[in-house]
Amino acid sequence: MPIVSISLNDEILTELDKLQKSMGFSGRSEAIRAGIRSFVSEEKQKSDLSGVIHAILLVVHNNEFDHIVSGITHNFEDLITTHLHSKIEKEKCMELFVIHGDAEKISTITKDFQTNKKMDTVKLVTL
Repeated sequence: MPIVSISLNDEILTELDKLQKSMGFSGRSEAIRAGIRSFVSEEKQKSDLSGVIHAILLVVHNNEFDHIVSGITHNFEDLITTHLHSKIEKEKCMELFVIHGDAEKISTITKDFQTNKKMDTVKLVTL
């Protein structure tokens, strides 16, 4: 089996260790493999989307990056039917978008958030 090396900051490593224990993984590698399998599965599901769809997009970020969120959302105003912004703790904000439109454009807005390293969490749920 090939070996892949990754670097994790202390916060993510602490969370990984908690997940490993709470979910019963035998080690960090097993927990990371499960996370990668889940990520691959989600991405496959998104790539199979076609036509006009309804979805919910959840984005969590530090409030200092509100301008990044605004920049991305302005490019996709035609998709967004509802946008809810909420402060969830100290500096953290949650954006909830109800979106409707072409699946490819919805995939693009999702990828724009996912590939931005300033976003903490990005989840797409199709309806």
